[in-house]
Amino acid sequence: MQNVPLQLKRNISIFIAILFHVCGAIGILYSPYKDWFIANTPFNLLLMTALLFWVQEKKNAGFFLFFVMSFLVGVGTEMIGVNTGALFGSYHYSDIMGKKLNGVPYLIGVNWFMVIFCTGIMMTKFINIVEEKYDALGIRLKPFLATFSLIFDGALIATFFDYNLEPAAIKLSFWKWEGGEPPIFNYVCWFVISGQLLWLFKILHFDKDNQFAVHLLIIQALFFITLQIYLP
Repeated sequence: MQNVPLQLKRNISIFIAILFHVCGAIGILYSPYKDWFIANTPFNLLLMTALLFWVQEKKNAGFFLFFVMSFLVGVGTEMIGVNTGALFGSYHYSDIMGKKLNGVPYLIGVNWFMVIFCTGIMMTKFINIVEEKYDALGIRLKPFLATFSLIFDGALIATFFDYNLEPAAIKLSFWKWEGGEPPIFNYVCWFVISGQLLWLFKILHFDKDNQFAVHLLIIQALFFITLQIYLP
């Protein structure tokens, strides 16, 4: 599979992502096998991450360092949250997401990587388009503004992604909040931590043209919005 053209890799990955998320939504909402689909959430998350790696060009040390740091920061901050409530708020994870370390599923670290990586790729592409428009007008976009937009706007997108994910995840019993609903503090923490990881995304040198990442972020957002609307 190593000799598969990049565009074909992207198309295959997009097809698989759409197929799994559409089947997952239908299975959870309308089939008698709801529990089976929910129980296989870890497989879906790992498959989507594997596709991101497969499509990623020039997987160098910077790319792997970003994955490791996103994983460690994600799991580490969630450990603080689960065990102290000092970050995110008072909540705990169920067993659906698989094996845990100090109350936090390992897969949560993978999820942090996926959300931040996809958001960073999306913002990079958007900023490149804006820079091209500015260049056509003979204006140079200041590097500071481009960096600020990637970090600030990207953190807003990542936080909004979590905002849409939360209602569906709670209904599916992925995790539970004390009081039933996530506090505003959860989203403040998401914004701050996402911004820091996006700064790391910006300064590390690796290929940032993974178009599948943009599609995956949109597919997952639509998946959770659909569940949020239609789950009883």
